[in-house]
Amino acid sequence: MKRTAISHGWALSHTTGPRPSSVGSLRDIPATVPGTVHTDLLAAGIIEDPYLDGNEALQAWIAQSDWRYTSSFEWAPGEERSELVFEGLDTVAAVALNGHPVLHAENMHRTHRIDATTHLVPGTNHLTVDFSSAVREADRRTLELGSRPHANHHPYNALRKMACSFGWDWGIDTATAGIWKPVHLEQWSTARLASVRPVATVDGAEGVVDIHLELARASGEGPLVATAAIGGATARTVLSPGTSSAVLSLRLPSVNLWWPRGYGDQALYRLDVEIGPAEGSRAVALDSWSRDIGFRTVALAMPEDGGGTGFGLEVNGRPVFVKGANWIPDDAFPHRVDRARYARRIGQAAAAGLNLLRVWGGGIYESEDFYSLCDEHGILTWQDFLLACAAYSEEEPLRSEIEAEAREAVARLAVHPSLTVLNGNNENLWGYTDWDWQALLEGRSWGRDYYCTVLPGIAAELAPHVVYTPGSPFTPAASGFDPQTDPNDPSRGTMHIWDLWNQKDYLHYRDYRPRFVAEFGWQGPRPGPR
Repeated sequence: MKRTAISHGWALSHTTGPRPSSVGSLRDIPATVPGTVHTDLLAAGIIEDPYLDGNEALQAWIAQSDWRYTSSFEWAPGEERSELVFEGLDTVAAVALNGHPVLHAENMHRTHRIDATTHLVPGTNHLTVDFSSAVREADRRTLELGSRPHANHHPYNALRKMACSFGWDWGIDTATAGIWKPVHLEQWSTARLASVRPVATVDGAEGVVDIHLELARASGEGPLVATAAIGGATARTVLSPGTSSAVLSLRLPSVNLWWPRGYGDQALYRLDVEIGPAEGSRAVALDSWSRDIGFRTVALAMPEDGGGTGFGLEVNGRPVFVKGANWIPDDAFPHRVDRARYARRIGQAAAAGLNLLRVWGGGIYESEDFYSLCDEHGILTWQDFLLACAAYSEEEPLRSEIEAEAREAVARLAVHPSLTVLNGNNENLWGYTDWDWQALLEGRSWGRDYYCTVLPGIAAELAPHVVYTPGSPFTPAASGFDPQTDPNDPSRGTMHIWDLWNQKDYLHYRDYRPRFVAEFGWQGPRPGPR
């Protein structure tokens, strides 16, 4: 496979919407990909830093406008397939290649792959990405879906965009747009690896990894061979013509376990997977994949006792005293958070004695850099599904988007030994029972089916070695959620403590005797993005 980044020569233009009279030309502004409208305007000197002074409000016109990204790239025929891969479009976008519409996207949290073979021409090709205003789209879609309760002032729950992009109590409101992850042109023949999903477990002293493969084929002709290798063990299987999936299993004797920091070493093993034609012992690989994986077990302990129902994590059969924090996006513009910045932050977490980071549900499914660094540092991770402080429609078109993003995220993240908890939502169970949502909903769906059926089903299928919880906070129930029970009961399961910030003084933290606090805080100064 040949992969070429389309990262240069991009330009940004304002197409429709408000604009201050003091702003000059908004056409063909040099643009950075990955990037966003705000950061491109900032780099061009057109706006001031959105973090400073009253700039957040002064720049609201940006989110009310539509924008266009354009670029050109070279292409020469030679492979059977040529595909454009957009790893992240934020958010409602229409893509055209040489004037031909090839994609309509409306989910910041998904990867989009386009078979561009029939629309490419030898030589120079032109790419256009039009973004609609997320603010206007969210307003329009909430009318179509039916109004549902949500935090803050924009109906972010009607659109699959990072909730805190519309502003939060700790962050600025940008509702920006842009190509926030890389864009590639991939050219390949015969077949490629569409998905590699290892599930690593422990059987006695042995490490066991089942590698689930999905292939994309340019044609069904000819058998293919898939091979996997880890720690001196190898496995091989032949896929007959037309077959596009396989499972390879490997066992490592006397495997070294992966432990959270403070409990043991973070043993990692390199797993290599490739596919190639079955004929010929010296055939060149068609595609390959490599990651570091670890072997560990994780279990949720919820003992019933005189104090209620406990909540705890056991790793490799040993209870872990969790010392954690919630992780929000480290920048209003997440594309600016590179591996070095992640390394600084996670190093700070380790230096502070933390052993768990909860990736909060109003942000993003965190990056490979974040997770691989947590693997290396022994920081347990808890990833919320991205549904936060709001009621969500269970109907189309939102339902399919939520299912698709969840499947992609779980399949991507489940390889990481640090991932121990997948959590259905942030505060939505609590909101339904305690925030007067039921009267406002007037019988409309609000998300229960996601938390009790859809998401646990995806987690069980794709990440059976990871704990699933229906929400945070939550009180254990046989059905996953009991609307007659307080989800934020301090004596059962997990809880969030926010009345100290909102109603009382911080000294009242001493009044609580919770079983497990999954979120709490106190407003304080926060440094800028640097």
